[in-house]
Amino acid sequence: MNKFEIENLELYYGDFKALKNINMNISPNEITAFIGPSGCGKSTLLKTLDRMNDLVDICKINGSVKYDGKDIYSYDINELRKNVAMVFQKPNPFAMSIYDNVAYGSKTHGIRSKKELDEIVEKSLRQAALWDEVGDKLKKSALALSGGQQQRLCIARTLAVNPDVILMDEPTSALDPISTSKIEELALELKKDYTIIIVTHSMQQAKRISNKTAFFLLGRSLNLTKPRNFFQTRLMNAQMHTLTADSDKKTTPRKC
Repeated sequence: MNKFEIENLELYYGDFKALKNINMNISPNEITAFIGPSGCGKSTLLKTLDRMNDLVDICKINGSVKYDGKDIYSYDINELRKNVAMVFQKPNPFAMSIYDNVAYGSKTHGIRSKKELDEIVEKSLRQAALWDEVGDKLKKSALALSGGQQQRLCIARTLAVNPDVILMDEPTSALDPISTSKIEELALELKKDYTIIIVTHSMQQAKRISNKTAFFLLGRSLNLTKPRNFFQTRLMNAQMHTLTADSDKKTTPRKC
């Protein structure tokens, strides 16, 4: 079964049509990359998968987005976001200790046992390839970590609630090359247990780590394809030409 099934998705902010007739299936235990220029709709689609547009009054959608065979709007929002977690572009650790950052989500979901929390924190930090660097500094403020460490801490915080899907919105754009390499290696390791969808401006990054890549332009998307096929110049040029041939249909959107 596909992890996500997106059919005829259109998204509006007021009269502006941000996404245009998106059709896409996301396979489990793979890294799917969304690439394209700024303002092309890739981050908008990523946020739609997590229903982050719910509080935007002027946002309306057509079409359907299904997660594990069910419409995402049929899920309780907290249940959906527990299963479909987001890692943002800029590291956003809480102003608390490393330990409390990682344990925060588990505490929110009712886990109070110190022993259980200790196990979750260690496991999550190990999965995020951070335990060896901070295992003896868990009471230290998370804000004292480097940018790359903070981003891996945010990934550990995400892993601690045991999600099914991890959404990453340009997670390496603010990082140095060494930290970027660590995040990419981590993503390749995590895909064994999780489905990962990553937004990136870097075609090289998409080629290095993704199983499938979709190019976005002017709110439209190409069909997913393997990176080695996508990055053939002739194919890419032909697909970009297809995207620019606008064939919008008048439809009545529904509110998010």
